[in-house]
Amino acid sequence: MSPASAAGGEVLLVGAGRMGGALLKGWLAGGRFSAIRVIEPNPSSELRDLAASKRIVLEQHFTAAPKLAAIVLAMKPQVIKAEPGLLPELGQAGALVVSIAAGIGTGLLGSLLGASRIARAMPNTPGAIGKGITALYGGPSLSTADRDLAEHLMSGLGDTLWVADESLMDVVTAVSGSGPAYLFLMAEVLAAAGRAQGLDPASADRLARATVSGAGALLAADPRAASELRKEVTSPGGTTEAALKVLMGEGGLDALMAKAVDAATRRGRELGAPSEKPKG
Repeated sequence: MSPASAAGGEVLLVGAGRMGGALLKGWLAGGRFSAIRVIEPNPSSELRDLAASKRIVLEQHFTAAPKLAAIVLAMKPQVIKAEPGLLPELGQAGALVVSIAAGIGTGLLGSLLGASRIARAMPNTPGAIGKGITALYGGPSLSTADRDLAEHLMSGLGDTLWVADESLMDVVTAVSGSGPAYLFLMAEVLAAAGRAQGLDPASADRLARATVSGAGALLAADPRAASELRKEVTSPGGTTEAALKVLMGEGGLDALMAKAVDAATRRGRELGAPSEKPKG
C-alpha cells in the first residue's frame, strides 16, 4: 500500500495528548486519511468539536474495525504496560501498529499485541508546528509498503529518518526526543544570565528566545557543520571566545551534555523493561 492509497483507508489514534494531538492536526490538515478514529478517555473540547463536525470518530473504548490501515499508539510507556486488555484487541485488527512510546521495544510490543507488523517512532515537540523530526525503526517483518505507510503517518510532523538498529532508539530519544527541552533550558538560563547582568526581564527573555530560535533556523538553512557556524561567530580575542572558553572548558557544556544524554538513554532502557511499574 503506497502513501497515496493509504490516504483512502482508516487510521486509529490511541491517545490524543500533546503528540497525538499534533499527529491528528497534521492528518486533518493534509487530508491524509479518509477516516480517523480516536480513542481518548478524557477528550478535550477541541476533540469533541471535531467529533461533532464528523471530522473524526471519537471513542472511549476500542471497537473492532476491519478496515483499519494503521493504528498509532500515542501513549506513555507506563500506560501501555498498564493496558494489558486493550493491546491484544488492537493486535487482532491486523493493521500496521506504530508506537511512539519511549523505551518500549518491538519485542515487548509484539508480545503485548500478539502481532508482528510493528514500527517504533520517536517524534519531538517541534512536530506541533511541522518542524519536528521523527526517527523510525521497523523489524524485518515490515514490508516496503508498511514502511511507506509509517513514514506517511509521521510526515505531518516534519522530517523522518529510519534507524537500522533498534538499540539506538533510546539514544534517538535522548538526543532528539528530549532534545527540545535542552534548548528550552538554554533559552531559560541565557535569559536569566542576561537579567543577572542588568537586563530587564522582558528584554532578556526576548533576546534569548530570538537568539535560540534564530540560531536554530540558521542551522537548518545552512548545510555547514554546526562547528563551522560556531567558528564563524567566534572572533579571536573577542567576547564569544571568552564565553566559549567557559562553556568548552573542563566540566563544561560538552561534558554536561554527554552526561545528560547518557542519563536519558539509560532511563529509556528502564522504561522498556517489563518490570517497570507506573508511578503515581
